[in-house]
Amino acid sequence: MVRLTAERLVLRVTVGESPKRQSDSLAGEEPLELRVGGRSLAVTMRTPGADFDLAAGFLVSEGVLTRPEELSAMRYCAGATDGLNRYNLLDLTLASGVAPPDDSVARAFFTTSSCGLCGKASIDAVRTRSAFEVRDDPLRVTPDLLASLPERLRSAQKLFEKTGGLHAAALFDGETGELLVLREDVGRHNAVDKVVGWALREGRLPLRGTVLLVSGRASFELVQKAVMAGIPMLCAVSAPSSLAVDLAEEAGMTLVGFLRDPSMVVYAGEERLLAAAAPAGMRTP
Repeated sequence: MVRLTAERLVLRVTVGESPKRQSDSLAGEEPLELRVGGRSLAVTMRTPGADFDLAAGFLVSEGVLTRPEELSAMRYCAGATDGLNRYNLLDLTLASGVAPPDDSVARAFFTTSSCGLCGKASIDAVRTRSAFEVRDDPLRVTPDLLASLPERLRSAQKLFEKTGGLHAAALFDGETGELLVLREDVGRHNAVDKVVGWALREGRLPLRGTVLLVSGRASFELVQKAVMAGIPMLCAVSAPSSLAVDLAEEAGMTLVGFLRDPSMVVYAGEERLLAAAAPAGMRTP
C-alpha cells in the first residue's frame, strides 16, 4: 500500500562525460481525500505513508481535535470512480459529542503539496483559535542545542537520502534534545500535520517543552499549526515570512530562522534562548 518512492529510468548528463541511462528514485506524490463521517472535507497531495497521522494532525490544525479520544475511528475506503481501494480516500469518524468541522474548513478545491491554505472557503477561517497556550511555556534552550538539530534532522531523513525531494518536520525534546518523531512528505504542511497527528494519537498534546524543526521556510501556516499543537518553539533552516513572525509574536511563540550550525536568527520569543557567554565587561541579567 505504501508508495513512498517510484523508480524511473532517466538520462544523467555530465559536461565532459558520456550520458548515462540509469534508474532514479522519485518521491511519491498522490492525492488523499479526507472525509469526516462520509462528508468530503479536503483533497491534498501528499507522499503516501503515515496517512492516519496526517489526517489527525490536519484536524488538530483546524481546531477540531485536541485529545485522542475525540477521534473514534479512521479507515480507508474504495475510490468513488473505480470502486477499488487505492488507499487514497480516508474516512474519519469523530467521537460522540465532538462537533464536526465548520463549513469554513472545507477546501473549495484540492490543495497542492506546497500550500495547505489554498481554497479556504473564507479568509477569516485562516486564523484558528488554539485550545493550548504557549506564551507561558517555560522552555529554555541553548544556542548549542539548537545548532545541532539541523544535522540530526538531515541524518534521519531516510527518504530524502534516497530521492532528494522531500521536506521533513522533526519534533525534539527541548531539554534533552532527544528526537521524538520525524515525518517526511512532499508538502511542508503535510510533514508538520503528520508530526502533530502522531502526537495526538500518542496522547502527547499539548506539546509543551518541545522544539519543532522544519527543513524549509517558516510560513504563517506552519506557525499556526505549531500553535494549535501547543508547541512553544518553531525553527526553520530557511526564512520566515512577515506574517509568520507576526503570528509568533501574537501567540508568544519563539520563532527561529536560518538555523544552520553555528548561527541562527531569532525573530520572536528570544527570551527562550539562553544567552551564550557574555562578552567581557557585559553583565548578564
